[in-house]
Amino acid sequence: IPSSPDLTWDVFISHASEDKEEFAQPLAHALQQRGVKVWFDAFTLSLGDSLRRSIDRGLAQSRFGIVVLSEAFFQKHWPQLELDGLLARESDGVRVILPIWHGIDELGVKAHSPMLADRLAVSSSKGLDHVVQEVLQVVRPGEKFA
Repeated sequence: IPSSPDLTWDVFISHASEDKEEFAQPLAHALQQRGVKVWFDAFTLSLGDSLRRSIDRGLAQSRFGIVVLSEAFFQKHWPQLELDGLLARESDGVRVILPIWHGIDELGVKAHSPMLADRLAVSSSKGLDHVVQEVLQVVRPGEKFA
């Protein structure tokens, strides 16, 4: 997706709060260190912000949505709403959602969302560096990453 002035972030990271410390926050930091502009609640939200408006802006103004799929993700209301927003942006074959399986496998994802289980995903079990490399290949195609 080409950059345009109305796209503020490269990626929006959607996750359950249970996955924040262990995986989502380290991922956000690692991508940020590689020069990726990341919408992540801990970086972007400030005291008094409207949660819904800020998340809507993040969803609308990010090129891609990284969705950290886990058992906790599928049990939570807000991550499901974020996923709905990202799915709504995927019209006309435009890929927006970058799924990461965290502590869940294809059968687990399929039990909650057969549509998401059909997508090529990267598993966090392969390590943070591997996940970061996979994301960078999509967000910055053609660049060489050491």
